[in-house]
Amino acid sequence: MISIKAKNVTLEYPVFGMTQQSIKKRVLNVATGGLISNSAGIPIVRALRDLSFELKSGDRLGLVGHNGAGKSSLLRTIAGIYPPTSGQLTVHGRIVTTLNIAVGLEPEATGFENIIMRGILFGLSRAEIEARIDDIAEFTELGDYLNMPVRVYSSGMMTRLAFGVVTSLNADILLMDEVIGTGDANFIRKAEVRLTNFMNRAKVLIIASHNEDIIQKLCNKAMLLSHGELRAIGTVSDIFLQYENER
Repeated sequence: MISIKAKNVTLEYPVFGMTQQSIKKRVLNVATGGLISNSAGIPIVRALRDLSFELKSGDRLGLVGHNGAGKSSLLRTIAGIYPPTSGQLTVHGRIVTTLNIAVGLEPEATGFENIIMRGILFGLSRAEIEARIDDIAEFTELGDYLNMPVRVYSSGMMTRLAFGVVTSLNADILLMDEVIGTGDANFIRKAEVRLTNFMNRAKVLIIASHNEDIIQKLCNKAMLLSHGELRAIGTVSDIFLQYENER
């Protein structure tokens, strides 16, 4: 059974190399989560505070909240990038994420070599990723650049390559931080079709976005976060109404 269950999940992390006063100015003043100090006087950011919720197959959840509300921190915690400081997080299902999608490309390897390496890193066999190469290459429209080292690519080309690979996968749980769009109008429409097919294959979708139209289109429920706290879970319309009223 594909599911995500969070019980009293809290995430804290230290920020080294900054004084308590300077980090208060940089963090608190931009509406991020609160701060505490440990016994050594090192500032601690509390990114998530005592979150409890449950998601099952068929759930499409939109994360709503101000910058620094905890949306990206929650996605990274579910993805296993950040272990919870306290509480319990139980995830059943294969996770695929588009967080920092182009990070980890090998600059000296060619586009084709990066496709194979990333596919293997995502858990595919060499034969499985090789069977997807033609589809990925056609989607990216990078042509002969796929035979060249990635270090000569623009940031948009790298995003196309990474996006093509990740959307060729099958995910039980898909985590997204905003919707990706790069290139001209025709390519963006092509990417939207591929992204929709990718999302439809997932059993659970969680997406963070400030765009109500996107969340209305993709999600059947939404979660409002504020300063790392879970304020409410409900219909997309109700959550955005509450969000506007609290701003």
